[in-house]
Amino acid sequence: MSTLTTPAPAPAKGRRFNGLPFLGPSVTVLLIWMIVPLVMTVWFSLQRYNLLDPTVTGFAGIDNYEFLVTDPDFWASLTNTLLLVGSVLVITVVGGTLLAVLFDQPFPGRNVARLFAIAPFFVMPTVAALIWKNLMMHPIYGVFGAVARALGLPAIDWFAEYPLLSVILIVSWEWLPFALLILLTAVQSLDREQLEAARMDGAGALAQFFYIVLPHLSRAISVVVMIETIFLLTVFAEIYVTTAGGPGNATTNLAFLIYARALLQYDVGGASAGGVVAIVLANIVAFFLVRTIARRLEV
Repeated sequence: MSTLTTPAPAPAKGRRFNGLPFLGPSVTVLLIWMIVPLVMTVWFSLQRYNLLDPTVTGFAGIDNYEFLVTDPDFWASLTNTLLLVGSVLVITVVGGTLLAVLFDQPFPGRNVARLFAIAPFFVMPTVAALIWKNLMMHPIYGVFGAVARALGLPAIDWFAEYPLLSVILIVSWEWLPFALLILLTAVQSLDREQLEAARMDGAGALAQFFYIVLPHLSRAISVVVMIETIFLLTVFAEIYVTTAGGPGNATTNLAFLIYARALLQYDVGGASAGGVVAIVLANIVAFFLVRTIARRLEV
């Protein structure tokens, strides 16, 4: 006696799964999360809104933007932002590449050394700033001051004499482990047969680095530059803890300028105008970075 089985019905051609009802709520929440603050920022940037003087109200038009771009502090903060981002990128990319090649070589205690090298990335910015301010760069109690006195040199008051350089060193110390982690992973994916063949052909260590290792790291370096640039444009905690934007405006970047306008000068309209300008600049930078990286990934 045979058992008859009913075959499963074939799926209808052209029928596709519609995931919109499942994705719709989350996408809607994300859009509201992004659009509402942006719209409010643009709206406040067109208004006269001062927290200390409720009588200052009304539509300001582009007055807030005009005051912003004619303020010397704005151009100083823009210059400091570009110097901070550019300097940290150079230090972290160059240092991360050299350290990645170094930590890829076998030596005793390599795993422990890698752990210590990557650990600073997990230190909170506020804690890192406090460590460098009080334990490293303090002219009396800091390590740098003690070393200078031991060598018979005068101690340097870093945050008074070299404020922007001090902030650059702190931020570079925080982001160098990130570059090292990404670039070390890329170095480990390099085909060792290429290096062995180059070595057999007589290529030295420098030739192998510039003609094999460095081209192999180009995509990873692009990713590091893009991610770091996006975050470095918004550096705030290190400046707030160490220099508070000073002396004068020597370490004031765009993020700290917006904070000072909103919470120190209580000018919400001017701060919102600065926020809109910062958003535009960040999107321009992100646009070109994404295009550059996409072009590299297509190769």
